[in-house]
Amino acid sequence: MNPPPSHRTGRPGGSNPSRPPRPRTGGAGSQPGAPAGAATGSVALWQQLAAVAGALQSIRAGQSGTAALAAVDAGLRPGVQALLFQVLRQLGRAEALRRQLAARTPPPAADALLCTALALGWNPNEASYEAFTLVNQAVEAAKHHPATRAQASFINGCLRRFLRERDALVAATDSDPVARWNHPAWWIQRLRKDHPQHWEQILRANNAHAPMTLRINQQKCTLPRYQQALEAINLIAIPAGETGLALQHPVPVPALPGFAEGWASVQDAAAQMAAPLLLQGLNLAEPLRVLDACAAPGGKTAHLLEMAPAGAPLQVTALEIDATRSARIGDTLQRLGLNAQVLVADAARPQDWWQARCGGALFDAILLDAPCTASGIVRRHPDVRWLRRESDIAQLATLQAQLLKALWPLLRPGGRLLYCTCSVFRAEGDAQVQTFLAHNTDAQLLPSPGHLIPGNADKGGAVPDNLNGDHDGFFYALLQKSP
Repeated sequence: MNPPPSHRTGRPGGSNPSRPPRPRTGGAGSQPGAPAGAATGSVALWQQLAAVAGALQSIRAGQSGTAALAAVDAGLRPGVQALLFQVLRQLGRAEALRRQLAARTPPPAADALLCTALALGWNPNEASYEAFTLVNQAVEAAKHHPATRAQASFINGCLRRFLRERDALVAATDSDPVARWNHPAWWIQRLRKDHPQHWEQILRANNAHAPMTLRINQQKCTLPRYQQALEAINLIAIPAGETGLALQHPVPVPALPGFAEGWASVQDAAAQMAAPLLLQGLNLAEPLRVLDACAAPGGKTAHLLEMAPAGAPLQVTALEIDATRSARIGDTLQRLGLNAQVLVADAARPQDWWQARCGGALFDAILLDAPCTASGIVRRHPDVRWLRRESDIAQLATLQAQLLKALWPLLRPGGRLLYCTCSVFRAEGDAQVQTFLAHNTDAQLLPSPGHLIPGNADKGGAVPDNLNGDHDGFFYALLQKSP
């Protein structure tokens, strides 16, 4: 995937959607209900709350969650990320409650700290800490920071009033859809229009934790064998797709058996559909030229190469417009022992690279994992819902159309192009493809999954998608050029 420069016009920059740690129920080493002033590991809770509030303030100012977390001290970061994810998943409710408690919006730093405490503590059934502990530590955080010290008494008063009037205040916000669903109003309205039967399921999935799913490298290990290797270290996993295993509980990536040797990669089950869809029906024993047009961080490039039989003449070219992200493709391939031509280039400008670096030869297959709103991976990047603007959809749809128009002439007659986005918005999926088909009479839509609804496909009401278990939201359309 090849995001444009701004985090508001592409997938969250500099991050792997498959790999953020799953939010835990508190900071590292913490225990719910720890006494006021107690440390979480070697870090006091007020320090973590202050860091979470600072990250939230940065996100509200337009910075990506990845960048905001990168600014947090490394020793604090794991616990802060866990708490920040909780806050972002409950921010709509927290802001609605703050409006009940304060007639005017407090200064940015104080408002971020107050909303942090409300988001973490408004629902006692899901709170990470006892209510009074959270209040005491939030006030302590306010006292320690110059930007919030003057508002410490105000924050204390608001939070203690909330404890006294919790039920009434929560009831007063229940009719607010933003508070109920913790998404912007325009986002909710868009989903209701795009997915009238499934919009509630999508929103519920977005507020849940994402699974940690692995793709097993079939060139080095079989799925049953890797499942046994996981069981040997007391890790339980269930099949997810053709080559995937979803862990019952997430673990640090270095703890995965054989990870450094390339036995497995972290990749969501929906994303694992790309390579099989593109290569299905093609003769892998013949020389094939494949383009991965927006390739970073390289997961789909690697999967394409993993699917090729030993010695198969599969030539993959991976494009990435950003040099830093392009380096991650090389790192991914090196760990897995795979080879591809990796180019730092703009897929929308073939005149800059196709003739010079690819000899002007047509491709047999093209994978276009286009820049998008990332609306299908919100549970992995909960900041996205608050950073996006409704106008981003049209801007990104224009870019997607430009990429389709630029790449279609590079496909040989009879070849296939797989268009995909990690979005649930129809403007970036079905509507985009229908417009393309209307303007390209030499294109045929082959059987494709279409829009995949995020969450557990086994739940009632889900769109059938031939995937086991839990997965992200995605869109797939397989297009074939007339011979």
